Amino acid sequence: MIEILAISGSLRAASTNSALLTALAANAPSDCRVTVYDGLGRLPIFNPDDEGERTPPEASRLIDAVTRADGVIVSCPEYAHGVPGGLKNGLDWLVSRDAAVGKPAMLVHASPRSLFARAALAEIMRTMSFALYEDTALEVVLIGKKPPEMDNILAEPASRLAMREAVSAFAGFIRARRPT
Repeated sequence: MIEILAISGSLRAASTNSALLTALAANAPSDCRVTVYDGLGRLPIFNPDDEGERTPPEASRLIDAVTRADGVIVSCPEYAHGVPGGLKNGLDWLVSRDAAVGKPAMLVHASPRSLFARAALAEIMRTMSFALYEDTALEVVLIGKKPPEMDNILAEPASRLAMREAVSAFAGFIRARRPT
C-alpha cells in the first residue's frame, strides 16, 4: 500500500484546492491511500528557536506525517503571485528535518491561473530536496466554483479518471525510487 499525504495550501472552508485533494483521496487507486493533512492553520509561525525538544505539537504532527508518508501531494492557490504564507510556514517546519529529503512529491492544481505560485512552490520544494514528480500534471479547473459546482465537476467520470491516473502515475514514481 502506497501511503500519500495530501496538503492543501488554502485555509478557506470552501477551498477548491482542499476539495480537489479530498476528491483525490476518494478516487485513489486501490493500492494507494491518500490522507489529507488538516493542521496547516494550527501551525505556529516557524521559529528555529522552537525546534528540537521545543517543537510545537502540531509541527511535530506534520513532520511525522511527512516522514511516514511514501509521498506528498500539494495543491495550493496563488496569493499575490506567490505561495500562501500558511503553506510556506508548514514547509519551513520541515526545512531542517530529514522528512523532505528525497521524499517524492507532486503538485496538483485547481486553477489554471496559479502559474507564479506553481513555479515558486516547485522551486521551494526542490530546494528542500523533495523529489518532485513532474511527468504528469493534474489540473481540474475549479476556480470560482461554489461547493455544489465543485462536487459536480469532481464527480464527472473524466475528472475521476484523471485523478486516479495521476495518483497511479505518482505511485509508480514512488515505487521506482524505493531502494531494491
